[in-house]
Amino acid sequence: MNIHYMRLYRAIENKQAKLGVVGLGYVGLPLAVEMVKQGFEVCGIDLDERKVEMLRKGESYVQDVSEEKLAEALASGRFKPTTDYAALAELDAVSICVPTPLSANQDPDTSYIVYVVDQIKLHMRKGLLIVLESTTYPGTTEELIEAELAKLGLTAGRDYFLCFSPERVDPSNGNYATFNTPKVLGGTTPECNVLGCLLYENIVERVVPVSSPKVAEMSKLLENTFRSVNIAFINEMAMMCERMGIDIWEVIQAASTKPFGFMPFYPGPGIGGHCIPLDPMYLSWKAKGYRFYSSFIELAQSVKSNMPYYVVNKTTNILNEYSKSLRSSRILVLGMAYKPNVDDLRESPGLEVYELFREGGAAVDYYDPLAKSFRDQKGVVVESLAYQLEQFRTYDCFVLITDHDAFNYGELAGLGVPIVDTRNAMKAFDLPHIYKLGAPVERNFEPVRTSAG
Repeated sequence: MNIHYMRLYRAIENKQAKLGVVGLGYVGLPLAVEMVKQGFEVCGIDLDERKVEMLRKGESYVQDVSEEKLAEALASGRFKPTTDYAALAELDAVSICVPTPLSANQDPDTSYIVYVVDQIKLHMRKGLLIVLESTTYPGTTEELIEAELAKLGLTAGRDYFLCFSPERVDPSNGNYATFNTPKVLGGTTPECNVLGCLLYENIVERVVPVSSPKVAEMSKLLENTFRSVNIAFINEMAMMCERMGIDIWEVIQAASTKPFGFMPFYPGPGIGGHCIPLDPMYLSWKAKGYRFYSSFIELAQSVKSNMPYYVVNKTTNILNEYSKSLRSSRILVLGMAYKPNVDDLRESPGLEVYELFREGGAAVDYYDPLAKSFRDQKGVVVESLAYQLEQFRTYDCFVLITDHDAFNYGELAGLGVPIVDTRNAMKAFDLPHIYKLGAPVERNFEPVRTSAG
C-alpha cells in the first residue's frame, strides 16, 4: 500500500492532519472555522493582508462567522491566518476556495486558481491532499491542477491526492451552514476519493461521493443553472402577466397549492451573488468547446440582464403617473445587497439599477442597513443614508431592491411616497402608491402625493 496514502489516512483519522484553506472569503472562512471546531489544526491563507490582520484581531468580515465563533477558533490555538504560501510545506491537506469570476467577455477567469497551483508547485510536499472547492467548469481539476503537477513528475493517487468538492454556501441561511450541508466529492483516483471523503466526513455531517471530479464540477453547475433558468422563466412570466393585467404573485401563490410537480420561483430585479449569475456561463463556455450551444443558458442570461432595465422602465412609467420625469426625480433605492439579510454586493442587480437611474438623469441615493457602501462605476465610494423618515419623505419614489427583514415596511409605506416593490415585500399593505413588479399599474386613482405637495 502507498506509504503516502497510509500516512495521510491515519493522520486524518486521528485528527492529526494539518489542514489548510486558501481563500478566506465567504466560502473559505466558514470552512476553516468548522475544521477547527471539529478538532483539526488549520492554516488559513489569503493574500489580502487587511483580512488576515482582521482575523488575527478576532474581527470577522464574513456574516456567517460570528466574532464569537472566530474567537473560539483563535483561542483554541489551532487556527493560524497568514499571507505566506510557504505554509503549504507543512500541510497534509489543502482546500482551495478562491474566487472564479467572469472576464469582461463573460469567459471564465481561472487566474486565482492558476496562482494557487503555482504556489503549490513551489511549496508542496509529497502526500498532500488537494481539494478544489472553487466553482468552475467540468475538467478544471484535471486541466489546471493534475496536468500542471504532472509536469513535475507527480502522479495523482500516488505522489499526492486530488479531489473536487463544490462549495454550497448560502449566506445568512438559518437552516443550512457548512456542517449540515451535504458535501459532494469526486476524486481523480479511488485512493483520492477515499481520502477526500474521509477528510470531509470528519468536518461535515454528510459526504456524497461521485465517480470523478468532472461529475462533482458538473453537479454544482447543474444546481445553479437550474435556478438561473427557472428564475429567468418566472421573470418572463412576471413581465407577461404585467402586460396582461394579471398579478404574478397571486398566480404563484395559487400554483404553489399543488402538492406535486410544481416548485415556486419568484421574480425580482435580477440575479445577484457569486454563483447563479456566473456559473451557467462557465458551463456554456465549456460546452462550446464540444460544439454544443445551450439555448436555455443564453436565454436565461438575456432575461436576467434585462431585468434592471425593466425595473427602471417601470419606475419611469410610474413617475409619469405623478407628472414627474425620471430626469427631474429624486429616487431612493431600498436595499443594495444581492439577497435579504446579507451585506454581500457581488453581482447585485441593485448596483446596475442605481447606475441606470443616474444615467437617466435622476438624483439617486440608497439605504441599506447591512451593505453600508459600494464603489460606483467611476470608482467613487457611495455610502448608505441613515434611517431618517423625514428625509425619506422628500423623495419622489422608492425602489425596493432587497427585502431585508430589518426594514420597517409599515413606516416606509406610511410615508405615502410611491414605491416600486420588486420583491412583493409590501404585500401586507393594500395601498394605491405601492406598485409591484409583475402586477399591472392601476391608473384609475388620484395620486397620493408628489414631493412638491
